[in-house]
Amino acid sequence: MITKEQINLIVKGINENASRHKSAAKQAVYLGISQSQLSRVKKGQTEQILSNAKWINIARKLEVELGKRVQIKPAKTPVFKYIETQLQNCQQNSVSGLLCDAADIGKTFAAKHYAKTNNNVVYVDCSQSKSKQKLVRTISQELGIESTGRYQDVYEDLVFYIKSLPKALIILDEAGDLSYGAFLELKALWNATEYACGWYMMGADGLKAKIEGNIGRKKVGYTEIFSRYGNKYQRITPEGDNETRKFAQKQTAAIAKANGITDVQNLYARTQGSLRRIHIEIGKLKTSA
Repeated sequence: MITKEQINLIVKGINENASRHKSAAKQAVYLGISQSQLSRVKKGQTEQILSNAKWINIARKLEVELGKRVQIKPAKTPVFKYIETQLQNCQQNSVSGLLCDAADIGKTFAAKHYAKTNNNVVYVDCSQSKSKQKLVRTISQELGIESTGRYQDVYEDLVFYIKSLPKALIILDEAGDLSYGAFLELKALWNATEYACGWYMMGADGLKAKIEGNIGRKKVGYTEIFSRYGNKYQRITPEGDNETRKFAQKQTAAIAKANGITDVQNLYARTQGSLRRIHIEIGKLKTSA
């Protein structure tokens, strides 16, 4: 059973999220509730308005922490700064980019943070939206437009709405998980929104292998996708074991500094620069403190 205190945290998250939407109607669609329910919640009426499942769904969507887990402060790591600059360029100039780099270096964290702090930006975890229909409907809901009707209507409404937005940006994380049909639909969406929307595709080395392999097999669409996303695989981490280790140490030092951790050497020794392990270790240190 969700508690009153947890509901209050979610309501706070809803109020903070409101500025990212052009209207209350669009925020309601984004949250998956009716406009009247949203209005009552914002007025502080939380009793018997939403089910426990819906409250939890909204908390997940807004990334509201309901437990007592220690919060890790964001740090301007080399990965964070690189992706932030890339996303700013794509959004401001309505261009596209393709990033293929190692896992667990902070790509997702940086992209989510950018989407959360900038208007008209959609972050999509493609591992949860692998098919073309799921992908298009997810983007639509994230933008606050109807996503549950006839697919062709949803698609056409999405294209029309994106073209009406000032400087829209769609971030596609874990893009290597997308189905073939979803890749073809991305090509169509790019064509339909050219010069009106920025697109940024991210993934680990498997995304590069998937694109290159299908281009080599002359599978329809992949050469065009590669062309539309910049004709190059961008990378942040350096080549070579020694340079990679220095890069990981620099990342670790930036996160440690942002979170008040002074023993960077010990933190790196425990984590080897893994972002997930760094967060766990900092959580342990803050809890014990």
